[in-house]
Amino acid sequence: MFEKLSGILVPIAGRLNNNRYLQVLRDAFMLAFPLTIFGSIVVVLLNLPFLSSIMSEGTLNAFRSAFGIAPQATMGIMTVFVVFGIGYYLSKSYEVEAVFGGAIALASFLLLTPFILTQEGQQAVQNVIPIDRLGAKGMFLGMITAFVAAEIYRWVLQKDLTIKMPAGVPPAVAKSFTALIPALITLTFFLLLNALVTQVFNTNMHDIIYNAIQAPLVGLGSGIIPTLIAIFFIQILWFFGLHGQIVINSVMDPIWNTLAIENLTSYTQTGKVPHIISKPFMEVYTVGMGGTGMTLAVIIAILFFMKSKQMKQVAKLGLGPGIFNVNEPIIFGLPIVMNPLIIIPWVLSPMIVTLVTYFAMASGLVPPPTGVTVPWTVPIFISGIMATNSWLGGVMQLVNLAIVFSIWFPFLKFIDRMNMKKEWEEENKDKKAS
Repeated sequence: MFEKLSGILVPIAGRLNNNRYLQVLRDAFMLAFPLTIFGSIVVVLLNLPFLSSIMSEGTLNAFRSAFGIAPQATMGIMTVFVVFGIGYYLSKSYEVEAVFGGAIALASFLLLTPFILTQEGQQAVQNVIPIDRLGAKGMFLGMITAFVAAEIYRWVLQKDLTIKMPAGVPPAVAKSFTALIPALITLTFFLLLNALVTQVFNTNMHDIIYNAIQAPLVGLGSGIIPTLIAIFFIQILWFFGLHGQIVINSVMDPIWNTLAIENLTSYTQTGKVPHIISKPFMEVYTVGMGGTGMTLAVIIAILFFMKSKQMKQVAKLGLGPGIFNVNEPIIFGLPIVMNPLIIIPWVLSPMIVTLVTYFAMASGLVPPPTGVTVPWTVPIFISGIMATNSWLGGVMQLVNLAIVFSIWFPFLKFIDRMNMKKEWEEENKDKKAS
């Protein structure tokens, strides 16, 4: 059964993992990662629960006003960084001048962006860009535009429709002239597209893509059933030795990151969080509990309740990395990969924990993640507090740890007895030989 399943999943996962566009998309989001971390840290500091008790209302408002620009200038305009990243990395993958690919992709996106701010009951303001167009609301249009722009740019370059400068011209000048015609063709395409949409159909590409593609996908991705399906395939791929996060997150990250930006925008403006499922939810309440599969509970169970020397040695090696959510020593040392005795708790425990966490947050017992980006290496309990801005977020992680422990324990006990029997036989064999 495992061989047949492996024969089906491994080729599919390999194609997804090696897909040019998914690799570019993953790299583009990682380009924005340090910026979003900075914005998230500032959000946490601005919303510490004890600030109101040590500052007057006026001082607290002044403090938030002075530093509140940080999340808007980072996570609030995350689409800008992703668009540039897609243009850059896609051009680089075709071995053409990458920085121009990024700049052209960003300019193409701005050509489709309405420079007007309209609010109900107020006169429209011209020559301004609403920040939500550069954030969550423009994410999918930005990604589509960046891919198309970079493809047009590299196609024109590879067709050699360029201006060639003499050999003595400085390289920076020569590269600029080389990119001139590809830039003109690419930007003209998007300028004409914007004119067609705005003048003939009296709308804009942002609203078209948002209503037709982004809103339905985000609505689907925020549901618990699609989330459980994604987790199931992450665990199955890891079971066969494939990096499940790289494969599945390449597809789901645009949706989860968009949900995170919407959460952060709403939280900073109203104090409310509209979505439970988001990128921080997936990081903090799955990976953030000892790594993929939440194996910190497995390490604890082995160290305190198992007797096998082999298992204890693996657990000791995995404890340090496991605290910081790195669990390759457990995955490959226990082992978990291709071990049929472990597949049930390995797949089942993350799905049950996700389900419990979702309903705890949906019922209001625990606040959902605010949208701040918490580095995945932050230890358990601390990451839960940072993600939700509440100590209840950390408590939820500890409850989940207990759930994972209870699911794994009988399977670990069975493996422990098998290993002890094997170790006893080997010891007796050595004694007889001596």
